[in-house]
Amino acid sequence: MKHCSTFLLLIIGMILSSAATTASDKPNILFIFADDWGWGDLSCHGHPYVKTPNIDRLAREGTDFHRFTVASGVCSPSRTAVMTGHFPARYNINGHFAWVPSNAKRNMPDWLSPTAPLLPRLLQQGGYATAHFGKWHLANNMIPDSPLPSEYGYDTYGAFNCAGEQMPVHEDSRHAIAFIEKSSRQGNPFFVNLWLHEPHTPFHTVPKYRWRFRDLEEPDNIYASVLSHADDRIGEVLDALDRLKLADNTLVIFSSDNGPARASRSTALELMHDTATGAGYGIGAARGITAGRKGYKSALFEGGIGVPFIARWPGTIDAGKVDKTSMISAVDLLPTFCEIAGVTLPESYKPDGVSQIATLTGKATVGRTKPLFWKMNSAWPIQKSRPHHWVSYAIVDQQWKLVSNKDASYVELYDLGKDPYEKHDLKETHAVIVDRLLEKLEQWKASLPAKPTGDVFSAERSE
Repeated sequence: MKHCSTFLLLIIGMILSSAATTASDKPNILFIFADDWGWGDLSCHGHPYVKTPNIDRLAREGTDFHRFTVASGVCSPSRTAVMTGHFPARYNINGHFAWVPSNAKRNMPDWLSPTAPLLPRLLQQGGYATAHFGKWHLANNMIPDSPLPSEYGYDTYGAFNCAGEQMPVHEDSRHAIAFIEKSSRQGNPFFVNLWLHEPHTPFHTVPKYRWRFRDLEEPDNIYASVLSHADDRIGEVLDALDRLKLADNTLVIFSSDNGPARASRSTALELMHDTATGAGYGIGAARGITAGRKGYKSALFEGGIGVPFIARWPGTIDAGKVDKTSMISAVDLLPTFCEIAGVTLPESYKPDGVSQIATLTGKATVGRTKPLFWKMNSAWPIQKSRPHHWVSYAIVDQQWKLVSNKDASYVELYDLGKDPYEKHDLKETHAVIVDRLLEKLEQWKASLPAKPTGDVFSAERSE
């Protein structure tokens, strides 16, 4: 009997050891998502005075993908795409979540449904420790009965722009490091969303960083200082991965939810107050650049949706590489992360995204071949002060991009392969391609819901 007990304990030990090994072999995932960070707002992308040595380090040690696009020109729909792997129009999330009357007026829900297919929940069910630190904005702090981030598949969170207590914006890295340390001690693979506030307004400055750029004019000084502060916090997390010897088994991605915010006209530098993040400088200090891409935040031209995307995974993703051709979308992140984590997608789930492991690891040069679609509520006719903010629908299919106003009475066509800065409208010479893309766009529009449904409305709607 004693020998049987000993043998049984040995078998149990082997099983537990095998399980622990399997868990530790799963790669960790750290997804850093900035807010309004322009493609040109990196020193490794040639910014004239912003310094981002820690993000530059990711580029040196990983691959810099130049054809990544988010699913909207603004925050909430862009984040919805990351969370669900779906185009946000499938949830009627076509703009940022605001207070309830504004959401209702725009035919939007008041929050992303916690019952939607969700990246953190899928990874959580696959054995990952999951956490979210930083901006939320899948609801709004002005909607007190909206679901907390913990209802979306996170074991731990600290956030702002959500219901409940608002985490101070500069505490994101500290919480992320503590969570990574805990996961490492427990032997758990982890998935961490580190969703930075910077460089969204208000600009919350710290004297140390203002002093770092003291020779610049004040608006430039403010903008550079907040980006530098964010870059330092990213560096703190990267250093923690090194200290814990986790860097080689961790996929780190840096990106942004949309392009940089810019005032449409000359704007005085003034203080403002945000109910979620507090006091800081307003849009007069916005100096984000797109490195030649057309448009800014809220636009569906490349300046509004073409953002930085740098991926590092030592030994798996090539170091020091620039990929200018592979097309990757934010909707691809869910299937990509799930495949990396060994998580099988539910049979009922129909993603708009595709797994991009081959692209990330340099085994493909094209990226996705399925079309991409966008929807925003944009003004028409074209406004002189906002000449690139008229597009309500867009489709990208291979190298072709078609943009359309709300009723398709006006369109433009671009060959992004040859013209990534969208300088040459080709609709007059490529009528067949215009018709083909318009047909696909109309089919996609027909698949969208007329209005949001489900438990996605605040009690304030009935007041």
